[in-house]
Amino acid sequence: MFEASYDDNNVFAKILRGQLPCDKLAENDHAIAFKDLHPKARFHALVIPRGEYVNIHHFIRKATADEQVGFWNLVADIAELARSDGFNTLTNTGASHGQQVPHFHIHIMAQVKDS
Repeated sequence: MFEASYDDNNVFAKILRGQLPCDKLAENDHAIAFKDLHPKARFHALVIPRGEYVNIHHFIRKATADEQVGFWNLVADIAELARSDGFNTLTNTGASHGQQVPHFHIHIMAQVKDS
């Protein structure tokens, strides 16, 4: 229903292959996190799975249990980096609903407290 063909020329696929740089924050066997190029908050990171998943629906339905645990563990690690009393998470599904890159990703945004 919400699955489209995966486009392996999308910007996140190129980052995963090392063809484009990113400002990496952390990674594990199943996901990578990096700073958003166009931040909407003082802290704005993206977490993407290493697998070829178009959106959250595709990821939930098709990713292995290990992939899902690894991804969500990295989301939790990055949320802790925000050093804030809270944060926002956002994912869009489908171009008609704001998804600009057809590779599943989570935005983590927070107004970081001064150290």
